[in-house]
Amino acid sequence: MTPPDPRGPLAPAERIICALDLPALAEALRLVEALGSSVRWFKIGMELFTREGPRAVEEIRRRGAGVFLDLKYHDIPATAERAVASAGALGVSLLTVHALGGAAMLEACARGRDGCLAPPAVLAVTVLTSLDQAALAAVGVTRTLEDQVLASAELARRAGLDGVVASPREVAALRGRLGKEALIVTPGVRLGGGSQDDHARAETPQRAIADGADLLVVGRPIRDAADPAAAARAFAEAAAQGLRA
Repeated sequence: MTPPDPRGPLAPAERIICALDLPALAEALRLVEALGSSVRWFKIGMELFTREGPRAVEEIRRRGAGVFLDLKYHDIPATAERAVASAGALGVSLLTVHALGGAAMLEACARGRDGCLAPPAVLAVTVLTSLDQAALAAVGVTRTLEDQVLASAELARRAGLDGVVASPREVAALRGRLGKEALIVTPGVRLGGGSQDDHARAETPQRAIADGADLLVVGRPIRDAADPAAAARAFAEAAAQGLRA
């Protein structure tokens, strides 16, 4: 079994990325096994990668799933370019960089991608879903939150990146600005009535997909569920409802 193509047509179940936000590979693999065929994508973030390194990527890929490496590279252009090339060599399908790294860094990341035998989709993180307008102002950003997201997305597009990561609240505006070709990956999705955890700008999967999101990142609602596979299927059904909207 091969991972789905993030740029191709995606069935509802192929739109769910389960975040493996766990401290050890053994725990992550237990979750992967519990999910079975319910999830085709897994996010490996800073916590798991810092402890387990490339082995985490290798084990997920060995099971035929796609890997979203979410390390949010943000460094000088030469370093970021080499990091993207290294991630591509691991065989990840998607990876993140910070749009706030600036145009030169984003262009370097595009070059790092283009040198890969199997180029990953490089996504620019616009504004973290944990931030609200007050948090942006506290770090000196004077634009409105939506304007900052759109400005970051435009910077990423001009640099030649494949798409963006943003909260579901900005998806409709992003799709209108970026057109149908850009990938939009959306964390901070929650089923109606559930906790938003530390996402300041959460929304339902139905709304995110209806507004134009391609892929939805889901962590705690699947990871902490009594039946993770059933929880994943619930998010896939919500995505299907969004496609029909």
